[in-house]
Amino acid sequence: MRITGLGHAGMFIETAGGNILCDPWVKPAFFGSWFPFPDNRGLDWEKYGKADFLYISHRHRDHFDPWLLETYVPKDIEVLLPDYPTDELEQDLRRLGFENILYTHAGEIIQRGDLKMMVNPLRAPSDGPIGDSSLSVDDGTASILNQNDSHPLDMDRLFAFSRPEAYFTQVSGAIWWPMVYDLPQDAKRNFAHLKREAQHKRAMHYVDRVDAPHVFPMAGPPMFLRDELFRYNWEGQDGDAIFTSQTQFLERLQQESPAHTGHLFISGTVVELTHGELSVEQTLYTDAEIERMFGPDRWDYFAEQQASRQAEIADEEATRADVIPPAEMLAAIKEWWEPLLRRGRIFREGVGGNVRFRIGELDMVVDFPKAKVREYAGEECIYWYTIPADLVSTNIRDHEIDWSNSIFLSMQFAVGRSGKFNELLTTFLKCLSRDRIEYVENWYAEQSDVSEDIQLEDWVVQRRCPHLRADLSKTGKIEDGVLTCSLHDWKWDLDSGKCLTSQGHPIRASRVIETVSSAAS
Repeated sequence: MRITGLGHAGMFIETAGGNILCDPWVKPAFFGSWFPFPDNRGLDWEKYGKADFLYISHRHRDHFDPWLLETYVPKDIEVLLPDYPTDELEQDLRRLGFENILYTHAGEIIQRGDLKMMVNPLRAPSDGPIGDSSLSVDDGTASILNQNDSHPLDMDRLFAFSRPEAYFTQVSGAIWWPMVYDLPQDAKRNFAHLKREAQHKRAMHYVDRVDAPHVFPMAGPPMFLRDELFRYNWEGQDGDAIFTSQTQFLERLQQESPAHTGHLFISGTVVELTHGELSVEQTLYTDAEIERMFGPDRWDYFAEQQASRQAEIADEEATRADVIPPAEMLAAIKEWWEPLLRRGRIFREGVGGNVRFRIGELDMVVDFPKAKVREYAGEECIYWYTIPADLVSTNIRDHEIDWSNSIFLSMQFAVGRSGKFNELLTTFLKCLSRDRIEYVENWYAEQSDVSEDIQLEDWVVQRRCPHLRADLSKTGKIEDGVLTCSLHDWKWDLDSGKCLTSQGHPIRASRVIETVSSAAS
């Protein structure tokens, strides 16, 4: 088996039973904010486009690049479609002309001669843009797991397919917190450090669970080449960004888990794996170039990339919609969102307050309890967003139902809040369709059974995490009376049951009561 790195989460997997093109991405994503790091335009995209199978893990635009798919991938390629609850990814692909679609199912093995594949979908509201997935591949000579951005809960299903020898996984971040928040700079640096540490702990949790001998960090960090975002590359010029590089992770992996061998996996990396024998070669960049991109001179590399790629940023900006006048924009959002709010009981109750949006000259409030959108009139608000009007105008024109997949990941906005993070607000803003609202409503209703308990150290707690129902017997850790779920670093104070990460989401917990046998006396 030969695996070639295509940049970010992209890879080209060559096997005797067929070749698989995974998550190819070249053009800047999220309103021109994200670029693949390092530059991957020098790859032979004509070659990689002529694969036998196309696998797009999810809709995020650093995994799904419409321009590349239209330009280089034949429309008769067989598409491995993850089994998601709503069909947006399928419709995206069909609009590009891809009709040879194989509908995969969780735990189902796809066999092509000696080649076996399995796509494992995740379907929780916070998984990617309502859905994320991983790809397992085994051709009899080697077995790999391409986990990319996904955070699977059911590892046994993956292990039933095979025990991977090579493991490819995200170790960096894909979030806008705390960079865009209205916070003092010292607080931003502190929160960014905590976020990087939480991401590292989660990645190490999976490294230990998968226990593959070879580990390949991937799927980030991106490059930020817009003037206003340039300072946020990697951990940021002031330590206030949350992005971890491959080399930073590899250094810690060697220190913390020397039983697992880490390898640099970037654009042009070629991995050959056959019956346990592995070789790694860098074919696009020399050792000196890699040292420059990842070493102390990396800011010079970022600056050169920024200077040479302004035309791509200008091209993206030229595709944006004309700014919609404030009254028309308010009417359009009102018509779009109010029916969704009326259907979304879980959102009305879970957000439970007013959210302010300043969009160019428009100043509006979304009143979640009353399911109303109206002009702002001085109401007290729990969140307040400031968003450029051309971004919102473009999303209205395109009827983009996932604003986290466009505006939020672009980091071209600002936000503040009073109180803790409200997950349901973020979830609502990526569920701007009737299908998604109804799916999330039903999903939360189905997750309400938390009757089973387990013992962790000196505590009895509910088995299922209140956030995404992870099995806390496997993901939970208690320290100083605080329970942490390692999958997303959510925390609870066990004495009170209160969630320390987000509003709501309490946990049931009690101390173990030790009894003394009467016979002992």
